[in-house]
Amino acid sequence: MIMPRGQPLLLPVNPWFIALSILLALMINLLPLGRGIWMPDVLLLVLVFWGVHEPRKVGMAWAFVLGLCMDVHQSSLLGQHAMVYSAVMYGVAMLRRRITWLSVLAQAVQVLPLFMAADVVQMLMRMLLRGGFPGWGFITPGLWCVLLWPVVSWLLLLPQRQPPGDDENRPL
Repeated sequence: MIMPRGQPLLLPVNPWFIALSILLALMINLLPLGRGIWMPDVLLLVLVFWGVHEPRKVGMAWAFVLGLCMDVHQSSLLGQHAMVYSAVMYGVAMLRRRITWLSVLAQAVQVLPLFMAADVVQMLMRMLLRGGFPGWGFITPGLWCVLLWPVVSWLLLLPQRQPPGDDENRPL
């Protein structure tokens, strides 16, 4: 496969690093900070990132299981987060090839509809169950995820950017 111009060649990702980053994102989501408008869905952000960069290791099955964990934690309708996370990961699978060719800021613009769709679907499900419009603050977690995309991208790709040990016989 031809690499996009200007992007460095990355080392293979360690599966333990993927699992650790997902576990850390789950723990951040499980913090008792509430679901305020300032709190992004860090778990969904990390799942989308790994769905873009490592689709064979992180896919809809991970999203569904972790969505069930979030449903149990937030005492929401069982399957609400699982459905939303799985649908977002399906969208990631559809857009993955285009997203990988773009710069980090352009990637953030491309994943914006996915995060907004996740917020809208969750808001519609809450409206069906509880009634009443919660206000326009429901879209801010998705906006925070888009704003955090470059930071998360830089942090999660950092171990892959480190050069391997010096080899005198390697031509590059």
